[in-house]
Amino acid sequence: MLAMNYRGPYRVRADHKPDPVIEHPGDAIVRVLRSCICGSDLHLYHGMVPDTRVGHTFGHEFVGEVVDIGSGVQNLKVGDRVLVPFNLFCGSCFFCERELYGNCHNTNAQATAVGGIYGYSHTAGGYDGGQAEYVRVPMADVGPYVIPDDIHIEDAVLLTDAVPTGYQAAEMGDIAEGDTVVVFGAGPVGIFAAKSAWLMGAGRVIVVDEVEYRLEFVKRFAQCEVVNFREVNDMAEHIKKMTDWMGADVTIDCVGGDAAGSIAQTLTGRLMKMQAGASTVLHWAINSVRKGGNVSIVGVYGPTFNAVPIGNALNKGLTLRMNQASVKRHLPRLIEHIRAGRLNPKEIITHRIPLEEVADAYHIFSSKLDECIKPVLIPPSAREVTAVKASAQQ
Repeated sequence: MLAMNYRGPYRVRADHKPDPVIEHPGDAIVRVLRSCICGSDLHLYHGMVPDTRVGHTFGHEFVGEVVDIGSGVQNLKVGDRVLVPFNLFCGSCFFCERELYGNCHNTNAQATAVGGIYGYSHTAGGYDGGQAEYVRVPMADVGPYVIPDDIHIEDAVLLTDAVPTGYQAAEMGDIAEGDTVVVFGAGPVGIFAAKSAWLMGAGRVIVVDEVEYRLEFVKRFAQCEVVNFREVNDMAEHIKKMTDWMGADVTIDCVGGDAAGSIAQTLTGRLMKMQAGASTVLHWAINSVRKGGNVSIVGVYGPTFNAVPIGNALNKGLTLRMNQASVKRHLPRLIEHIRAGRLNPKEIITHRIPLEEVADAYHIFSSKLDECIKPVLIPPSAREVTAVKASAQQ
């Protein structure tokens, strides 16, 4: 099969790899119809996450068609179209029983924090991901979600991570009616966090980024105010000035360790790797929220330490909440929002690129070229299926 192949920082290519096979009675094999490149994939691409191994296939946002199942699979059948949450989970451990699917105790047993994640570093289990023609899906009775007939496949692929992560980012902010919410990052997750903040009752939403076309996009999509941090001398002071010197009620970090905006943080976190990525946005989020406010963190940082102003958080009496999204918990509600017209996830897709051109796709997304917001990869086998169906309808 054709699959994305990681060759080292800033080096990926499309390669032929062996087709995945059933390894356990609970496995399924899924033929990928759509997969995305996520901002989290760029952390891997940039060499920011430890134990990202040469030869690995990235991709934790994908949907497809079940083509084979193990003898123990009861909830899926061959031919089902499924969206596969980015986190692998068993459904029965202490954490899964509490719907903390991103912290499953059985899918990444050697870790003390995160559970298994498709197509991520070996710190998240080392499972090959969906930027390929086929994927092995373990614990197939638990994770995959059959796509309803009325949900567009490109809405479904964004329900595997970007939409639920943005939604949970807003949820963890515990937004009260009328709250002022500041979202750092105007990538796909930040866009959906801003949109979700309105759904949870926010009275004002402000998005911070440095890229003008992304700010223009989120302003249209999420009907929010925007700030270009390159035009601001002191972010915390600027946010306080915008909020009658109180600070925001809720701040949300949708950026993570690849953040720009501070020479010292970029040097120590991104270039010298002295901390687990630049913690620029963590400083902004903590320092620009009001006393007694809430800070929500979904931006990805490495598993080692970061220099964070925890003393400020203590003295301000802040509540900090963070986690990987529990995707499957959010799906019924998010599908309801899509059906009601409150969310239209596929509107953020700007580039549909053949899997064969995955190296160019990463370059475009990483370098923010061609006003790219969200790229989707289409494998050759998916294009063949589409062509056959179109021919049959003629």
